[in-house]
Amino acid sequence: MTADLTARLGTPPTLAPGGLRIVALGGIKEVGRNMTVFEFDGRLLIVDCGMLLGKTNSPGIDITLPDWSYFADRLDDIDAVVLTHGHEDHIGALPYLLRDRKDIPVIGSRLTLALVSAKLDQHQLRRSADLRQVVEGEAMDIGRWGLRFYAVNHSIPDALAVAIRAGDQTVLHTGDFKMDQTPLDGRLTDLPGFSRLGDEGVDLLLSDSTNAEVGGFIPSERDVGKVVADVIGKARGRIIVACFASHVHRVQQVLDAAVEAERMVAFVGRSMVRNMQIARELGLLHIPDGVMIDLKMAEELPSRRVMLISTGSQGEPLSALSRMANRSHQTINISTDDTILLASSLIPGNETSVGQVINGLSRLGATVIHKSMALVHVSGHAPAGELRYLLNAVRPTNLMPVHGEWRHLRAHAAIGRSVGLRDERIMLAEDGTVVDLVDGLATITGTIPVGYVYVDGLEVGDIGDTTLKDRRILGDDGFLSILIAVDVQAGRIVYGPEITARGFSDDPAALDPIRAELLEVVEKAVADGTRDADSLQHLVRRTVGRWVDREYRRRPMLVPMVLEV
Repeated sequence: MTADLTARLGTPPTLAPGGLRIVALGGIKEVGRNMTVFEFDGRLLIVDCGMLLGKTNSPGIDITLPDWSYFADRLDDIDAVVLTHGHEDHIGALPYLLRDRKDIPVIGSRLTLALVSAKLDQHQLRRSADLRQVVEGEAMDIGRWGLRFYAVNHSIPDALAVAIRAGDQTVLHTGDFKMDQTPLDGRLTDLPGFSRLGDEGVDLLLSDSTNAEVGGFIPSERDVGKVVADVIGKARGRIIVACFASHVHRVQQVLDAAVEAERMVAFVGRSMVRNMQIARELGLLHIPDGVMIDLKMAEELPSRRVMLISTGSQGEPLSALSRMANRSHQTINISTDDTILLASSLIPGNETSVGQVINGLSRLGATVIHKSMALVHVSGHAPAGELRYLLNAVRPTNLMPVHGEWRHLRAHAAIGRSVGLRDERIMLAEDGTVVDLVDGLATITGTIPVGYVYVDGLEVGDIGDTTLKDRRILGDDGFLSILIAVDVQAGRIVYGPEITARGFSDDPAALDPIRAELLEVVEKAVADGTRDADSLQHLVRRTVGRWVDREYRRRPMLVPMVLEV
């Protein structure tokens, strides 16, 4: 059986001398919130520090962070944070970690650190940050760690894989990657470098699993450009392209197509404007003079001359595209001659929200084109054929699939078995699973508790699962408060029951039947000698709860209040 977390549970033992411990605090069994901690000789190295945009069924939550309580009392032991690339699910939680220790060295590529700098400015942390830029092919030592960086192709420029040497052991963390053989920037995934590293010996490979269920190889980004240009060339009205605010290459293709179609372009959404400005300053995005306009001018031009490049491809509730779909955008009103191009793939878990946006745009008469209809997007993650290719190049002793849900991890494990890895050499883990690498052999040695840390407005970590459960109940089934006043000396009800409902029913008479039943039950209890408020409150809660369940098959939040007078 594959070595998964069923093999051994509980608190892990003390790490063996010379051993390397690996604990993922996010990014395994989920897509997002990527963060992996390496421990060697009492020191810590962190790879990625990402966030999740909210969390399924978590009302009111802005973002979700990894739970780093595991090392919260050991911040001084952190030698560095290594960032593989600049996507939010890999860098978004970094400001919250640097609040606790501002001088942790942060290592990443040029674009990654530029995006981090903009984020740290928002949190007023930029001046104290220790940002260290690296490039592919570079090797460096920091503390007890030897690091070597490799170019990988992804849906954002400047992505890196990192080889980590600790003592006599070597781990390769791919980050997110694919193997586009004709990338727009000519920057190929460094397969020769991976192969040379494999010749030296790789004890453990941590590899992207997102597309492990998809067979074959990913089409080239250049193929997308041709289709996008064709869609833009045939459109007769305004075009709105929605894509990730970090997908510089996709934006470049759209801009090139806009120039060819003689359209003016405006960016929509703060993150899109900010990221494209950064990419332009770094020379990664090339915009011809006279192409860019602001939104106000775009509204004044004929629709056939306009293109908008917007955020919101994942259906985020506050994104520009979502506000267009529900007619709440302050500037842009969707019309029947608009063509909406969703130039992205769905992150697992976002299917419903994206579907709602597509339906909203379609209801307003727009033509919506997405990946299911045409090749307007290719993934940034390696499918099964490319994962198998990587395994054969690196030839690791042990494999640990990362970055994916359980179905992706198990599909990746099957790929590992197909190239000859034995089950006991494949570490199927989830967040909090402890993997120890000792003398070149990996073993699951236990688990540590990890949860979700929620950011709600300015509050970090103050919202827990209990509060979220209450919010879900309020959102799904509503709220009932029941007020009764009892004269404990006379043994009778002097007021109520008064029942107030919110989010339960629009029928003002819906709760009339329970008032009579509740009055009878409480009067009998008081007459039988029950006089204390706590006992009566439990009785009220039980009586109302049973009635609501019987009559409506619902479970609203119940707040009984019994006053003694």
